[in-house]
Amino acid sequence: MTEAGKPVLTGGCQCGAVRFGVMTAPNRVSICHCRMCQKASGAPFASFADINKTDFAWTKGKPSFFRSSSIAERGFCAACGTPLSFGRIDGDRIEIMTGAFDRPDHVVPTRQFGTESRLGWVVGIANLPSQTTQQNYGPEKMATIVSHQHPDHD
Repeated sequence: MTEAGKPVLTGGCQCGAVRFGVMTAPNRVSICHCRMCQKASGAPFASFADINKTDFAWTKGKPSFFRSSSIAERGFCAACGTPLSFGRIDGDRIEIMTGAFDRPDHVVPTRQFGTESRLGWVVGIANLPSQTTQQNYGPEKMATIVSHQHPDHD
């Protein structure tokens, strides 16, 4: 149990201008491969946590919105460009990009949509050679990097 009024999940944009809180676990978490989600996220797929609007609040700032179709709009931070949400216009739910959560490991996808546009190479990415960020840059370079990203907490 959480304290009354305390969000169970929080998150926000890269610069910290827009923050949000979720009062209950998402209804579902999914990956969407559709072409519109690919373009909106700038990635091979998007991942969303579906939440009832009554269980969700923007706690700092407000996103800007782009009507990506006649039925939906996508929220993003106007200051840093971080994609934040997807929602049907006048719908009762909002879908939050899982990467925008402070703890994205707590919102695990259980289904996929838009698979007609799934890129063939996506299924094999777990088998690609991999490195940590420090292995990629090295400790000397890592020591010189100053992050301007908002920390993953309020």
